[in-house]
Amino acid sequence: MIQLTKLNDDTFTLNAIYIEQIQAFPDTTITLTNGKRIVVKDSEQAVVEKVMTFYQNVGLVSLTQTNEKEEG
Repeated sequence: MIQLTKLNDDTFTLNAIYIEQIQAFPDTTITLTNGKRIVVKDSEQAVVEKVMTFYQNVGLVSLTQTNEKEEG
């Protein structure tokens, strides 16, 4: 789970497994696997970092895989 901030400054927790796409329009928009879209204050890069940390914590991706993607 990752904590994010809506445009009205309310914070919420999202299960990152349901994220399909993250885009900046310029506001960061997260599209979930069910098609729902959520606009957040967090930057696109901050959301990606939170998602990667979550994936590492639950064992979906290893630190080695993350480092290889950043180098390549």
